[in-house]
Amino acid sequence: MSRVTGGESSNYLLRLEDVHLTYKESSSFFGAPRNVYAVDGVTLNIYPQEVVALAGESGCGKTTLGKVIVALLKPTAGRILYKGKDLWKLPKNEWVNCRRRLQMIHQDPYAALNPSRTVYQTISTPLRYHKIVKSREEARKRVEELLEMVGLRPEDVINRYPHQLSGGQRQRVVVARALALQPELVVADEPVSMIDVSLRIGLLDLMLDLKQKFNMSSVFITHDMGLARYYARDGRTAIMYLGSIVEVGPTEDVIRDPMHPYTKTLLSVAPVPDPKVARERKPMKLRSLDVPSAANPPSGCRFHPRCPYAMDICSKEKPKLIEAGKNRLVACFMVK
Repeated sequence: MSRVTGGESSNYLLRLEDVHLTYKESSSFFGAPRNVYAVDGVTLNIYPQEVVALAGESGCGKTTLGKVIVALLKPTAGRILYKGKDLWKLPKNEWVNCRRRLQMIHQDPYAALNPSRTVYQTISTPLRYHKIVKSREEARKRVEELLEMVGLRPEDVINRYPHQLSGGQRQRVVVARALALQPELVVADEPVSMIDVSLRIGLLDLMLDLKQKFNMSSVFITHDMGLARYYARDGRTAIMYLGSIVEVGPTEDVIRDPMHPYTKTLLSVAPVPDPKVARERKPMKLRSLDVPSAANPPSGCRFHPRCPYAMDICSKEKPKLIEAGKNRLVACFMVK
């Protein structure tokens, strides 16, 4: 079975089945709470040792979906299957082990680190809690090994607090902490957005090297199609819009031959290094520049109020994610 079909398959590591996450938000100080549909019917398979880039504009639900994948948030509907087992119905001992195998690298490394804990305390605590190490000496040795793996000199950072580190150092500490529990799947939420541009490719290369070394799967969340193409060049890219996945496929296929109008829109405004190409390229003209609210999403296809190709059916019925050629999935009535 193709890796992008989203259908039942026995070899996936983790599967999302029609996952929804709705939360309450107050519209004003005295207003009644309203529902916000952050994740709206996502189905996606993630396979062992696979790289998946999850791309879309800010506010589309990427981070929320990432937290659902690693079980930091419980879906309000749908199932998360980890190696065929419903993650949220596991007994406590299995739940703890599975949760350990799913880790997240957060976007803001400073907010993700406890300011009152040293680097050693930050990384050694999960090691000792899960009994991966048996003594203080073993914990120290393991922390030093992890710091070296992420390109840090242990003697320079191990006793420092987060405020004493640079942004790049803090993000590497967050990566080391995620790797400490020997995960099978890591979700990286815009991991380079808070560090200097000059350091970004180096950190992405490091994460890809560590993925290979630890035989992990990786979900890379980004709004930058260039970064998605670089990181997931040998994997797949899933495009997300207003809580839903609208296109999935091998990264180069999605970049070179986008099928969904929203994917085409993202790529039409993505920076290109060739000035001549940039001048000649025309951004896709949308019916509206306003992004609908997740608290009051449009009926039918979520993109139809902005889509230049919208038809009558688009406002009435939500398109399903269907196979559209080899290894491609698209949710659009124009694609047969």
